[in-house]
Amino acid sequence: MSWSFSVGRIFGTDLRIHATFFLLLLWIAANAYSLGGVIAASQSLAFILALFACVVAHEFGHILMARRFGIKTPDITLLPIGGMARLERIPEDPKQEIAVALAGPAVNVVIWLVLMLLIGAEIQLDGLENVLDPSQNFWGRLAAVNLFLVVFNMIPAFPMDGGRVFRAVLALKLDRTRATKLAASTGQVLAFLFGFLGLSTGNPMLILIGVFVFFAATSENSQVAMHQVARNLFARDAMITSFETLSPNDSAQTAANTLIRTTQHEFPVCTVDGKVIGFLDRNAIFAAITHEGDTRRVETMLVPNTPTVNLTTPLQKVLDQLFQADTPAVAVIDKHGVMLGYITRENIGELMVVSAQKKNA
Repeated sequence: MSWSFSVGRIFGTDLRIHATFFLLLLWIAANAYSLGGVIAASQSLAFILALFACVVAHEFGHILMARRFGIKTPDITLLPIGGMARLERIPEDPKQEIAVALAGPAVNVVIWLVLMLLIGAEIQLDGLENVLDPSQNFWGRLAAVNLFLVVFNMIPAFPMDGGRVFRAVLALKLDRTRATKLAASTGQVLAFLFGFLGLSTGNPMLILIGVFVFFAATSENSQVAMHQVARNLFARDAMITSFETLSPNDSAQTAANTLIRTTQHEFPVCTVDGKVIGFLDRNAIFAAITHEGDTRRVETMLVPNTPTVNLTTPLQKVLDQLFQADTPAVAVIDKHGVMLGYITRENIGELMVVSAQKKNA
């Protein structure tokens, strides 16, 4: 995810923080300082950090359960509205998806029980209303928030856990594409309700949640639709075969000139014998020209770890690789490693449109 950076790895998963998370910390600290000075600001920040530690634990509930089914998690990103664990893929078995989705809230239930039974935290009825008030009991507020996280995450809307459970339950009776469409539509309706409540009550957080839920539901529906189109297809059915390449020793100016005279947004960088060593996207070209000069060599600007597949690789596997972070394209190579073509999200989308038109014809 752009505007995020790594702060370390936990159990092999990269922990990332989005830049907007610091805006949340700044806002909370400034608000608390205006009410109670440095001590209040410090207490409020300590509470938020403890809260997000619970959020990270929640995400690791998903991660550890997913690993039981052979699914890796490259990273977690902390956002102002919570955490987002990026699974390598979503389990297609509905029962597995339910288990992975429920593992996160189960962690919050355990934290709540520990706070209540071992630490003796007491939850007041107004605990959530005064959750940022440093004069209220620290552990009681933390227990109340963990209970709220369980309830909030079980709302049947993507990307909340309840949305995934809802989709998985539907998938027990319906095909996955239909189940996802129904669950995504429900999520979009709830997103509008969040937005309406946010506007009517003057709560910007509800508006932000509504926008996030709407686009997450749309994205989930699109990804599953892509996988449905990709079923029974191979890399050779979707790859781009007419393209221009760059050499590792080309300059940024050469790359910029190639960008202008072609319609490509990404360029394979190949050795003289035709073997791909990476991809260069237009954002990297723009950044190099603007900030670093036009003489920088292409080989220093590549997107790292470009995935490669062969002609008969299932297209669904290619999709899983495409939706990894910072992957502009997947290269298709022959048995000698020579590049034959490449696949992007955009041309997968075009394949979807063509397939839909053929189906409706």
